[in-house]
Amino acid sequence: MKFNLIAIFVAALVPMILGFIWYGPLLFKKAWMQESGVTEEKIKATNMPVVLGISLLFAVMLAFFTQFLVVHEMGVFGMTEGQLDGETAKAFLAEWSGKYRSFGHGAIHGAMAGIMFVLPIMATNGRFEHKSWKLIFINVGYWVVTLAVMGAIIGGWV
Repeated sequence: MKFNLIAIFVAALVPMILGFIWYGPLLFKKAWMQESGVTEEKIKATNMPVVLGISLLFAVMLAFFTQFLVVHEMGVFGMTEGQLDGETAKAFLAEWSGKYRSFGHGAIHGAMAGIMFVLPIMATNGRFEHKSWKLIFINVGYWVVTLAVMGAIIGGWV
């Protein structure tokens, strides 16, 4: 078992690419701007290289962690503290390694992470911040789709 750094870095591009589409004029730009209070002036005043750089760093962190959600062999790696040469670990991996490695399986785990982690966190914060449900669902929807695609890439890229 090894980390697939190429898959992690490709998956890390997903939030950036999907964000341009999701929050762009083809999908939710108008509704998102209206509900969030973001204006064209605020966007123009933003130091976009810094925002994008920080976003990419966080996306790499998220992609790295996503493999622990979608690649089940990572649990064995964690339980054995990386020592996979023991008989039990070898036997388990011989039988199960790669069994659930597919784009679809990764997408399901990614989407579930979005629903089960992102939704409760963002909805709680959003309601305390008096944000509309519309804005909450725009943002949560983005992360559910993003994590599903990231999970698919990481889960299926064997």
